[in-house]
Amino acid sequence: MALPSFQLWLALLLLAAVCASAMHPRKLTRLGGLKRLTTSKSSSDLPPEYEIHHYRQTLDHFNYKPESYATFQQRYILNYKYWGGANTSSPIFVYTGEEGEVTDDVETFIIALAARFKGLLLYIEHRYYGESMPFGSENQAFQNSSTLGYLSSEQALADYAQVIVHVKKNLSAENCPAIAVGASYGGNGYDVVVTKDFKQETSESCYNTIKQSWSEIDRVAAEPNGLTTLSNLFNTCSPLTTSQELKDYLGFMYEDSAQYDNPPDYPVQNTCRGIDGAPEGTDILGRIVAGLSSLNMIQLFFPCIFQTCTEIVMPMGRGNETMFEAEPFDMEDYTKECVDDFGVDIKTVLGNFASNIIFSNGLRDPFSIGGVLENISDSVVAIHTDRGAHCLDLLSPTRSDPAWLVDQRDKEIKIIAFWLEEYYAKLASKTRGRTG
Repeated sequence: MALPSFQLWLALLLLAAVCASAMHPRKLTRLGGLKRLTTSKSSSDLPPEYEIHHYRQTLDHFNYKPESYATFQQRYILNYKYWGGANTSSPIFVYTGEEGEVTDDVETFIIALAARFKGLLLYIEHRYYGESMPFGSENQAFQNSSTLGYLSSEQALADYAQVIVHVKKNLSAENCPAIAVGASYGGNGYDVVVTKDFKQETSESCYNTIKQSWSEIDRVAAEPNGLTTLSNLFNTCSPLTTSQELKDYLGFMYEDSAQYDNPPDYPVQNTCRGIDGAPEGTDILGRIVAGLSSLNMIQLFFPCIFQTCTEIVMPMGRGNETMFEAEPFDMEDYTKECVDDFGVDIKTVLGNFASNIIFSNGLRDPFSIGGVLENISDSVVAIHTDRGAHCLDLLSPTRSDPAWLVDQRDKEIKIIAFWLEEYYAKLASKTRGRTG
């Protein structure tokens, strides 16, 4: 559903596609969970200014078969604390949810934006995540491709459009510009990602230990009761059935650590500090365990995996077990293939059809190679910092933030302020034209 032409859209696109690699969830032995943007919150944990609502959402926005008229309850959250009100055409900051509970997304940089511009806060949960579950339950929704087939970025974007229109209408806020803010998958249209190994950021010994560990895992697994030995060594929640399960998980952990190598935790350095700091005489796998001990691991979500398999391009070499040996991914070659095959690339599309977008990246994030790192037009602009990693500038500001991070956010705020001034000038001119 197209939004009215007067609506202003800004996407702070922190470019990294979905955070999970394309491993089948049933093959993954869970070892823990890695903190991403925020700590997990339930609805009851939210401060009282956050109002939870539900919208009767259309299951299929792009079909007219009778079954397409089915609906589900989509959760969204409103916070009026900073809003200047509909009468002043104050903006609405829309957080477009990603692969997780929308209640986990409330404490981010979007609050500072709302406070700065007297904005209404609107958080919309992505379909098939959290409580926004089609078909009534997770078990029903995740049955097979016939029920999961409605899980796509296109359907989610149409969801967001409908909720925004609904909220504007209810609040008589049709003249309030909507500014969309998203992190990672929630802020982009699925861009190319790439794995960056630890060698660039840490010690040679750490790199070599990780590289040698793949064959060592296979060697131990081949011994009598070897899988049991590995299960006990890595303290898996359930017994390993193949060595590949462990290698898949470790590969994902390294990718995720590189992706979120943000201050103050710096998981890459912490991992290698544990590996290099193990007592003298510790074997290879013992050092890997020492590296893991300082981290908590992210757990994969089933619908997230479905999306990686159906719509997210992830050129990650030949598999996690060879992530330190596979040839580097060449973004220029990949772009050339797109141009040769289809005559377009992302710059062509954005240059012709997009406006008022900020692409924000931290170059420590290995996924940033697939992002937009140069301005495409006067209003499709790129901001990046050499030392930031995944989604860092969307985290809530703190007193300990380094100067380069403060500067990155200030640049984003100035661009938003300029676009809002443009919008209000056009709105005023339009109003004068009707009354003149």
